[in-house]
Amino acid sequence: MKILTFTGSSPSEALKKAKLEIGDEGMLIETREIQKKGLGKQALYEILIGVEEESLPATYTKQKPLSKQKPLKKESEDILFDISNAAKQISQVADVTKPQFQYEGQAQAQTVYEPKELKEIKSEINKLTDKVKIIQNMFWDEKSPDIEAQIPAEFAEIYRLAAQSGMNKEHLDGLMRITLEYMPFKMKENSATVKRYFQTILRKMVPIRMETQPQVGTKKVMMLVGPTGVGKTTSIAKLAARYSFLLDKKYKVGLVVLDTYRIGAVEQLMQYARMMKLSIETVVDPPEFSSALESLKYCDYILIDTMGSSPYDKGKIEKIYECLNNNTTQYHVDVVLVMPSSIKYEDLKITYENFAPLGIDTLMFTKLDETRGFGNIFSLAYETKKPISYFSVGQEVPEDLVSASSDFLVECVLHGFNRSKA
Repeated sequence: MKILTFTGSSPSEALKKAKLEIGDEGMLIETREIQKKGLGKQALYEILIGVEEESLPATYTKQKPLSKQKPLKKESEDILFDISNAAKQISQVADVTKPQFQYEGQAQAQTVYEPKELKEIKSEINKLTDKVKIIQNMFWDEKSPDIEAQIPAEFAEIYRLAAQSGMNKEHLDGLMRITLEYMPFKMKENSATVKRYFQTILRKMVPIRMETQPQVGTKKVMMLVGPTGVGKTTSIAKLAARYSFLLDKKYKVGLVVLDTYRIGAVEQLMQYARMMKLSIETVVDPPEFSSALESLKYCDYILIDTMGSSPYDKGKIEKIYECLNNNTTQYHVDVVLVMPSSIKYEDLKITYENFAPLGIDTLMFTKLDETRGFGNIFSLAYETKKPISYFSVGQEVPEDLVSASSDFLVECVLHGFNRSKA
């Protein structure tokens, strides 16, 4: 078989090119995105088609037309999904097919009617159950108050994963107690169902600020604050490109720079502003802050970059506070605390506490591609009850900025970072 490659700005365009050249006789092997849509560049997709080099034999059965085929990877995923659905339905099916009895005089004869399909499903479920059970001879103690003394066998894997991710131990043990108290007893017999239930609890406990666009006649003003070196300036550029280029509507975006001490950072942001044709204002003294906002009143979004400072440098944090205090406009400034995901929970907490006087509205985490532990992010959001708005997953502008979701964070906590799921 010969493998042919076709590319296009969309999967359908690549498929059209393949059909024009080889017709419907090929086999679709894989579809993948090789270049994301970005500033000044189109998305690019690639499909792989397998074609027999020799003439087809008379007994050859035609493949589905290319337009109706799924990639082989997708086909296997569908099969696994069907098995998963079967697992969910097995208990209901079992209830429907209860044994029926026939009686002859005093003797009792039992006849069980079990469909062939049910036997096959039960066989598959038993195989899966054998694989996922960690310890078969242990049982759950639902009323045990001491989590450390007795961790249920089926819970061992997710407890280890969550602990290794950097989650605060008090938070983890608290979640364990909640799970033990409220989880249906039948679900506790299988480590797979335990894991799904635990993931559901984690997702519900992560506060998330969903991305919304400004209403007609209103604007959003966002100020990014945080320690030095966390990527605030790059994040500002990503947000600016996202709002002015990547969303359904191209919004007008203006920039304000408070960081006049770091000439390099200011020049970097000005370079981004020139590339995207955005207006930019600089603020040296706090009284100039309101004037800068008013000069950008025609914008839908106003993004404010601030001076980086150590969490212990109260002087610089105080200067940012003075700018906010000098805001005499009608615009509410949404303060976003930007922190790296690569530091431990205790350091994240100290950073938050020292920037808290600014009135933190949301959290943004950067450098997700530079760490393997994400429980610290969960613990800070859970402890502070402050919602997460964005994740920065790399250095590319604007591609490597994603709107936060609890599903993605929980996936990172339990399975590690996977860029494709961002």
